[in-house]
Amino acid sequence: MPRVRAVSADDSADFRYGDAGRVAAAGLSLAPFRGLRYDPERVSSLAAVTSPPYDVVDADGRLRLETGDPHNVVRLILPRPTPTAESGYRRAARLLADWQRNGVLAADPSAALYVYEQQSPPDQGGTLQRGLIGALAVSDAKAGVVLPHEDVMPRPVADRVGLMRTTKANLEPLLLTYRGDGGAAGVIERAALTTPLLTTTTSDGTTHRLWSVTDPAELAAISADLATCRALIADGHHRWAMYLRLQREHRYLAHSPWDRGMVLLVDTARYPLRVRAIHRVLHQLPVAKALSALGHAWEVTPLHGDQDDALHALADAKARGENAFVLAGDGQFRLLTGPDKTTLDAAVPVDRPDEYRRLDATVLHSVLFDEVWHIPDSPEHIGYLHDTSAAVREAERCDGTAVLLHPVEEGVVRRLAEQGVTMPRKSTSFGPKPATGLVLRSLLLG
Repeated sequence: MPRVRAVSADDSADFRYGDAGRVAAAGLSLAPFRGLRYDPERVSSLAAVTSPPYDVVDADGRLRLETGDPHNVVRLILPRPTPTAESGYRRAARLLADWQRNGVLAADPSAALYVYEQQSPPDQGGTLQRGLIGALAVSDAKAGVVLPHEDVMPRPVADRVGLMRTTKANLEPLLLTYRGDGGAAGVIERAALTTPLLTTTTSDGTTHRLWSVTDPAELAAISADLATCRALIADGHHRWAMYLRLQREHRYLAHSPWDRGMVLLVDTARYPLRVRAIHRVLHQLPVAKALSALGHAWEVTPLHGDQDDALHALADAKARGENAFVLAGDGQFRLLTGPDKTTLDAAVPVDRPDEYRRLDATVLHSVLFDEVWHIPDSPEHIGYLHDTSAAVREAERCDGTAVLLHPVEEGVVRRLAEQGVTMPRKSTSFGPKPATGLVLRSLLLG
């Protein structure tokens, strides 16, 4: 593996290999593929057939997407079993084949890398993000080249494996970040000056555009740039584990399409991502019971005001360097800070990096969930919600407890990933996330 220079707090976003000017063979390898795309003449609109990533679609959103257009991609990424006992995976595979046969989905005429752009509306900041969608080489040998930063759970990985194994398709891109030397960026910016393959605006006001890159010289420039880079998984840890497992299953095949998986690569030197918190809802733990179980290692401060005031108090506590959470669910907000050093040392191994030990997610799972509240990490007990208001409403609905977290700094995420340290799952939410459904990759097309 090429030499990797040390990463400091100031340059932790620099994910390049080796000496300046030297190309590292173990870097990123992004290959063109023949994208499957919706024919806009066969659907109500392109926006109506897109979806957020599978793991942020709640029950209400899923139903809304399903009923909005019969060909919405949510029917593929979150398939329901049929009344005739056809499994969800088989139904997704059948729908995918039917939609191709009927021309709803059509393969592009030649293999391409895709430039993908997202721009939020002005009232939401007008954020512009561009990146490259392609088929990234995946294997266990890429450890240290593609860096995860969160743990995964076996059940979600097995679910995604079953879906991809049955459909033989990459249905949505993972979101990865990297730092390039400019070759790929130049291709992206030049493509964005041309007529896009598609333009659509989704219900959240975000405008999406897609271009294809097929010119050999442009593809070579991208390859040369990425060959010296490594990437951080921003979103899609369970799907990355899926790619690795299925690649191992098919390693007996030469030049196998299972050796690659669809990703969106974003150069964060040019397009920094946002990092948001993912909150927890403890379905079976009322707030009163959660409070009564706390011992001397914790301090509880009642908060006055609304949800925004509570989040400001949480941010202030984090600015002081404290581990802090807001508890909600009974109509009130409380700031929870702690634990003391003795409690932390007893629950979290002292040989782990201090940044890991002091992560709010580490303290929450290793101390509060495991030692104080004795809550198993299962869907029956813990829900993970990105939206603060939704987390509070869900806790109030089920007479449970919402635990609101403050976002982790991106530099912390990167430094831990550099050291091979993974955070508890659902510790971060990077965004903006790519829309699902604008381009798919069928393994049957190579």
